[in-house]
Amino acid sequence: MITSLHYLVTNARQAEEACRGGVRWIQLRLKNMPYEAWKETALSVQEVCIRYNTILIINDNPKLAKEIGANGVHLGKEDMPVAEARRLLGPDFLIGGTANTFEDVLRHLRDGADYVGLGPFRFTPTKEKLSPILGLTGYENLLNRLRQEVASLPVIAIGGITAADIPALFATGIHGIAVSSAIHQSPDPEGQARHFLAEIHHATASTC
Repeated sequence: MITSLHYLVTNARQAEEACRGGVRWIQLRLKNMPYEAWKETALSVQEVCIRYNTILIINDNPKLAKEIGANGVHLGKEDMPVAEARRLLGPDFLIGGTANTFEDVLRHLRDGADYVGLGPFRFTPTKEKLSPILGLTGYENLLNRLRQEVASLPVIAIGGITAADIPALFATGIHGIAVSSAIHQSPDPEGQARHFLAEIHHATASTC
């Protein structure tokens, strides 16, 4: 199941705080780290995820995801293609792909992705080599085109999203959102996670 709140972490403490707040989808995103150090961090995050029955997605590293038995992998635009990762990991792993355009989304759909991370919604300092900003209108237009194409793929909005953005974003038809600093930079990450989940619940109830 693709949840409606994805939380990007760099360590087990962040994962623990969010899981206590009800988050059930953790993506471990690390950059420029030796493989063994990456694996050590991944195993510590995985231990948290197992205790809370939470999905663990490894960013950009299908080999590591397969080795430790994570639930899946998320691939950036410059990483291994989704189709190649699907051949490597098989049908049971969750695979997500980063998208910035309608064509990106269709390619991931064709190649067997389970969801796409579409963004950025707005500027975010946590992401290098930022693609063009989409804004609310960008999501509205892309989701409308997907509906016209009768194409169905869970779209996760990402990029500088705050809790105040949730009602308008979910009104576009997105499946969920991915956040990072909005939770871990809060004085109370656990409480902030609960707040995000409550806002998502309210937004999705309003659109039903």
